[in-house]
Amino acid sequence: MQQTVTFGSSPTARAMSFFFGVGMAAFSVITIQHFFAANYPLSIYEGGFCDINAFLNCDGSAHSILSQVVGVPLGYFGLVVGVLVSLGAWFPSVDVERTNRSIALLNLIGVVTLLLVSVFVLKSLCIYCSGFYVFSALSFLVFWRYGAGDGSVGAAKYLRPSLKHLAAYGVLTLVGAYGFAQYHAARRDAQTGGVATRIVRQFYSLPTVQWPSFISPLMVVQATEDFQDAPIRVVEYADLLCPDCRLLAEQLDQLKEEFAGRLSVAFQLFPLDGQCNDVVAKDLHPGACDLSYMAAHDPGKFRAIHDEVFANLRAARDPEWRSALAQRHGVEAALRDSATIELVHQMIRTGAEYVKTSDQYAHGIRSTPTMIINGRMVIGTLPYDQLRAIFQALVDEHERGEGSWFIENWEPNR
Repeated sequence: MQQTVTFGSSPTARAMSFFFGVGMAAFSVITIQHFFAANYPLSIYEGGFCDINAFLNCDGSAHSILSQVVGVPLGYFGLVVGVLVSLGAWFPSVDVERTNRSIALLNLIGVVTLLLVSVFVLKSLCIYCSGFYVFSALSFLVFWRYGAGDGSVGAAKYLRPSLKHLAAYGVLTLVGAYGFAQYHAARRDAQTGGVATRIVRQFYSLPTVQWPSFISPLMVVQATEDFQDAPIRVVEYADLLCPDCRLLAEQLDQLKEEFAGRLSVAFQLFPLDGQCNDVVAKDLHPGACDLSYMAAHDPGKFRAIHDEVFANLRAARDPEWRSALAQRHGVEAALRDSATIELVHQMIRTGAEYVKTSDQYAHGIRSTPTMIINGRMVIGTLPYDQLRAIFQALVDEHERGEGSWFIENWEPNR
């Protein structure tokens, strides 16, 4: 029998093929878990937040259009490939190897495509996905180096799968995909039912905290002239270069319509940029301080700058784009204006007023976004339906009168 990865070759090649298949499967499982945790957390304590940087951002990948295909997490297909490669090495067969060799080529093409789209279109990269990319490339190299097999040469040797095995793999993959799609739908539907009720209960169980000593005059949404008079009051510690802050901004744009006249949101600038933030030891978003000064310089122009930056988040990392932004809005003096700089620093310093929520950081405000919602701190983002449920519960409490509201009487509006 001719040499192949699993027949007549060194034990090392077969072991490598098995190991690389396991690696693909392991990283796929991690990406699947992260997909559901980021999009459909079961707890208020699992919210996503910007804690790596604008480029290396797994939450951004989990929320992107690349994360799923018709409701099936993309990681599922990687899991299938990893399992097939590992089983092929453990239970060697010429037909199985021919088929896996073809799948390895298709997988590599898919991996390269996803990597290019992530880097050059989405301008972000998921660390978990990168692990799968590396093991996929290594797995293909094993087939390329040792998989001579049936005597075919060149590209032809990757185009000779066993049709019988390929059909069987396809059927099993579709069955599993259907199961994942159903599970995905169930997790999504649960957000407006039992999970929403649990999230509201957990929100009310959070300890109350004081409002910051200085609340930003920069309002994303303003229901009442006095911030404290609104039924729903949110102080949003945010960074204009944080992808998760953009996600929250999109959610608030939707919620402000439904809760018009009842929701006020103050944008508490908290750039994770070492140039101006000495409250938290993070230097993740160079340029975020400059954007904060521009946004704070003229409160009347804040919302326009806020919207333009979040609409062009990738471009906003470029100093030349930021310079052009300042010119378009007439805030070139912001970077030199002492009053503006002090205003931003005053917001940042309020982050040190909260007791630490992590042993790694000295203060409670240590990542973005972080929201103080009616006196309770929520770290990170939540799915839209969960945030909406919290807002609805606060409105219900306001209308019934504080002290007369009970979780058992609350039902989420569908």
